[in-house]
Amino acid sequence: MDDSRLLLNSALASDSAFSASLRETLDNLGMTVQDLARKSSVSPSTLYKIINDERSPSLEILRKVLNTVREAEGRRLGNFIAVVAARPVLDEVVERSVDIGGEVRKVREYPAATVEEAIIAAIRAERDGAIAVVCAPIVSATIEKVVDVPIATIMPRDSVTEAIKLAARKAKG
Repeated sequence: MDDSRLLLNSALASDSAFSASLRETLDNLGMTVQDLARKSSVSPSTLYKIINDERSPSLEILRKVLNTVREAEGRRLGNFIAVVAARPVLDEVVERSVDIGGEVRKVREYPAATVEEAIIAAIRAERDGAIAVVCAPIVSATIEKVVDVPIATIMPRDSVTEAIKLAARKAKG
């Protein structure tokens, strides 16, 4: 389990578990409290109190610490949505960004030809910093179990109907 996930799980368990995990994380990353303070914009005294189990981290401090640890792990949260699909499906995606409530998110493609490749691609997308993953129904349940970002399932209503009509035409003639 990576340090950021360990920190998050320990924060949900208890303050003392978070304190112990934070000490372990700093050691694993070769960081000092001063390094973390500088990179996270949290005062050193606040971090020392949290590490010594004298203070509970606020939600804001928890976010700052987790984001800093994720960045140190090379898993900085990006500004893109990953689409994991076969190349023919990706070739149909014309949107390279999407505007949601005034926030523009980029769309990044992750080609996969097999179920295994789709799972690997989703994990890679999360590590690259994807904020969400779009994938086929056949893999969405499995991908939800292995990544910590939201999953949206492609529901190809129109293309399924067109494929049925094509199959019917081919079977007829």
